[in-house]
Amino acid sequence: MASKGLKAIAPVPTAADFLDIVLSKTQRKTPTVIHKNFKISRIRNFYMRKVKFTQESFDEKLAAILTEFPILDELHPFLASLMNVLYDKNHYKLALGQLRTARHLIDHVAKDYVRLLKFGDSLYRCKQLKRAALGRMATIMRRQKDPLAYLEQVRQHISRLPAIDPNTRTLLICGYPNVGKSSFVNKVTRADVDVQPYAFTTKSLFVGHLDYKYLRWQVIDTPGILDHPLEEMNTIEMQSITALAHLRSCVLYFMDLSEQCGYTVAAQCKLFHSIKPLFAGKPTLLVINKIDVMRPQDLSPENKALLEEITSKEDVKMVETSCYSEEGVMNVKNTACDILLAHRVENKLKSNKVDSVINRIHVAEPKARDDIVREPFIPEAVKNRKKFEKDDPERRRVERDIELEEGGAGVYNVNMKKNYLLANDEWKNDIIPEIMDGKNIADFIDPDILEKLEALEREEEKLQAEGFYDSESDILDSEDEREAAEFQNGLEHKIRSQATKKLKNGPRMPRTGQLRTMSEMSQRLTAAGLDPSRIEERAAILAKAKTAANKRKREEEEANMEVDGSDDDGDEADWMDVDNQPGSAKKKIKTNTGVAVVNNKLPKSNRYVSGLRDEAQASKAVKLRNLGQRERNRQAKAGESDRAIKTKMPKHLFAGKRKAGKTDRR
Repeated sequence: MASKGLKAIAPVPTAADFLDIVLSKTQRKTPTVIHKNFKISRIRNFYMRKVKFTQESFDEKLAAILTEFPILDELHPFLASLMNVLYDKNHYKLALGQLRTARHLIDHVAKDYVRLLKFGDSLYRCKQLKRAALGRMATIMRRQKDPLAYLEQVRQHISRLPAIDPNTRTLLICGYPNVGKSSFVNKVTRADVDVQPYAFTTKSLFVGHLDYKYLRWQVIDTPGILDHPLEEMNTIEMQSITALAHLRSCVLYFMDLSEQCGYTVAAQCKLFHSIKPLFAGKPTLLVINKIDVMRPQDLSPENKALLEEITSKEDVKMVETSCYSEEGVMNVKNTACDILLAHRVENKLKSNKVDSVINRIHVAEPKARDDIVREPFIPEAVKNRKKFEKDDPERRRVERDIELEEGGAGVYNVNMKKNYLLANDEWKNDIIPEIMDGKNIADFIDPDILEKLEALEREEEKLQAEGFYDSESDILDSEDEREAAEFQNGLEHKIRSQATKKLKNGPRMPRTGQLRTMSEMSQRLTAAGLDPSRIEERAAILAKAKTAANKRKREEEEANMEVDGSDDDGDEADWMDVDNQPGSAKKKIKTNTGVAVVNNKLPKSNRYVSGLRDEAQASKAVKLRNLGQRERNRQAKAGESDRAIKTKMPKHLFAGKRKAGKTDRR
């Protein structure tokens, strides 16, 4: 992901691809048919258009490249310095400058040849001028092979840079190689930095993010730094120096007192003093890592003195941690964040931003209007009220004190009437009397109350008889209950529909599972240890009743036929069942003229194997038939006789300009 401030850049084509793109676009977007017999003005405009279009295409592509690549002078100092370290500022500017020069040269070539084309006196001369113009433009672009290749490499590297925001809250981790910087970043953030037991595992800047006090923080893991002059540092170390120099952050300088990193404590302290000028104006934290192996208390007096020399400064604080045992990791994170927050607040207070906006702020003051002093009003009762002190014996009694005096919770009953606002406080606890002022309270009740009660009861009985109260769920007290009921009804309807659909599309019971004889059921019940005698008796009774009913029905039908039929012998012959062979079925249908007999005879042979030797030969014939139909199915043919051609003129053969070569396939 490109760093913040470096937007995504489109791929930069090579010089050869650049020419292919522009020249093919010219061929596609401009007319291609010209004839020597055309007017000379038309011929000139034809070739002038090609030259101008080619120049505009080159200009458009080069302008896009020059616009998308960042200008170093307009970037944040950190990003500009980082690009200088990674890509060499002079080389980068030179590559962009060469493309800008090529763009101007192509513009001049086009302008010159358009001027010459205005005086072309034949098609041949105009064509040669056009070829010369495009050839010179192509030569200029071929010379840009190296700048284009270099810029493509820069673009690919920029796209892989981490998203570093130079203006946000930042914790910057630095120190010698292999002292545990990447391990700490992996512990406190969601980053996944590679950790190996050798130096310079981290070769570039890595960013992780954490949340502290509801704020987002970025933690930058820098490559290790060695203690040698600045001009001798390589690109990997210079990335760390660039971050230290330009980012406003809290610096965490990691040290390994166990010297497992391969560098002594004295060398690590010397490096701290060497890069100390880069810490100016930044809160600094000295982090002692790997305390599970060596603690500061276990150091020799010489090394202790070196540490005290660093921590004696007011702006350097020492904390201890172990990324292996995770001891003190969260303490280091919290301490660093708190120090940076305090530092940022202090800087904001010192800035002159308040002075720039104070003249735009107006505070309304009433006394400036009429010079009358308006003091706050506090009632005298409030002023004279004594402050409540729990241990003061003369303090006012509260409800809690009364509760404790009268037995405590569960025994004391709060008197709800004591705060009534009545004309006479003695009335508060009075019971409502039956007689007042010589009159009975009951006399003030409506004399028709019994009749109204009876009318109401009759109305309720009528509503109940009409079924008004059958569905109590329909009486809803609020809009929310009504919506909930509608939702529930819709849900029940959906469930019923799904159940119905499931039954509709579900498997049917096989034919073997539908029919069972009485003897089979008796055998299974007996095998299960049950007595089937009662079921057999009931089945016999039902069968006997069914037989009697069928016999009665047949007798009625015969009686009806004797009444409706004629006495001719021919008619009697129609009732004779001549064909009594198996597989035949006679069905009698009553019509207006009498009763007709329909013979529903089943086929004697299976047409599936008709004319074939056996089932195997029939199966093979079906396979061959399906194989022959496959090609027709693929072409979506309706059958063997479908000769329809859906598309008379395929677009890929009849669209666009005709290319050079044979055209006999059109």
